[in-house]
Amino acid sequence: MKTRLIHLVIILSSLNSFAAKPGTYSDPAKFNKAIMQFETEDRNTPSPAGAVLCIGSSSMRMWHGMIEEDLAPLTLIKRGFGGSNMNDVLHYADRIVLPYQPRAIVLYEGDNDVAQGVPPAKIFETFQAFVEKVHAALPDCRFYILPAKPSPKRQHLWPTMQEANNLIAAECAKDARMTFVDIASPMLLSDGTPNPELFLKDQLHMNRAGYEIWRDTLKPILLQNELKFKAEETTE
Repeated sequence: MKTRLIHLVIILSSLNSFAAKPGTYSDPAKFNKAIMQFETEDRNTPSPAGAVLCIGSSSMRMWHGMIEEDLAPLTLIKRGFGGSNMNDVLHYADRIVLPYQPRAIVLYEGDNDVAQGVPPAKIFETFQAFVEKVHAALPDCRFYILPAKPSPKRQHLWPTMQEANNLIAAECAKDARMTFVDIASPMLLSDGTPNPELFLKDQLHMNRAGYEIWRDTLKPILLQNELKFKAEETTE
């Protein structure tokens, strides 16, 4: 019995090591297995340098099956990992961002950050750190930022998400290398509430109609800015 109790304490301590204090980010180590899977894919099928990296949380991850068709003919590197936040992307940038030498990055984070109680100022600070890290290594890399989306399940958090979105949008307006792509506004009804018809039964993740809004909003911007650089992609 004593041995079992010790084992239980060890397990609980391990789980608590990933938990976050209110208003702070949780330990990114919980995603190490997912990152290792990406690295295995990279060894088996190297991605071309100079492609467009699409990274973010589950909303990006669940787009993997259609995103290449939706954003064709651009060459994409798909690196969405469900449950992630802005700090997780920053933490793993040396492993699943910088090695690809992307010419552009499509980023979707902020949704889980707010849901986890991280304040907008901290989200913005972490976003800045991520951009600075990328630009220190790849000064010409362009960013296309998708703001945290409105969803029925997290409707009560929407004002906080808007605050974080606005901080990031204002920063993007200062730098020609960053474009804020407003996929959020078309997802709202005339009364300002999230359109439930764009979501799966969980009322958090999007159905095809939701992704069509993302496609129709993002694709024209990407093609206008990035298609001309496609010929510069190189296979390692």
